[in-house]
Amino acid sequence: MNIRTAVVTDYPDLRNIYLESRRARFHWEHPENMSLQDFDSDTVDEHIIVAENEDGQLLGFASLYLPDNFIHLLFIHPSFIGGGTGSRLLEASISLMHQPIRLKCVSDNHKAIGFYERNGWKKVIEEGKPGEKYWVMEYDTNS
Repeated sequence: MNIRTAVVTDYPDLRNIYLESRRARFHWEHPENMSLQDFDSDTVDEHIIVAENEDGQLLGFASLYLPDNFIHLLFIHPSFIGGGTGSRLLEASISLMHQPIRLKCVSDNHKAIGFYERNGWKKVIEEGKPGEKYWVMEYDTNS
């Protein structure tokens, strides 16, 4: 598996990964409200890294807002979940930022919260209004 910075030619595949992953996992959202263009609007001014297999097929991506040491998005194509891609993208993301690093995870996304906790992240505070709650999570090996 190779982790690298995304290039413009990756964007069609990244749009698809983002859409398919959300449709498969985000049971609290309506799939008809999701579109391929969401990727572009949701990653403005962010540094995107991708994971690809030995054949160059994109498996997933992380979108980082480097000025705030914030992981905005981390998505794996549904066909490749459970193969270590998420952990590798998380490690690569951490290596590009200064600790503490933060992210937000929807409170109803129990699988993702468990994934982050297994990878050393801690829940800091739950925020948001009812039906839209999320956990702010932090990674800091210095604490």
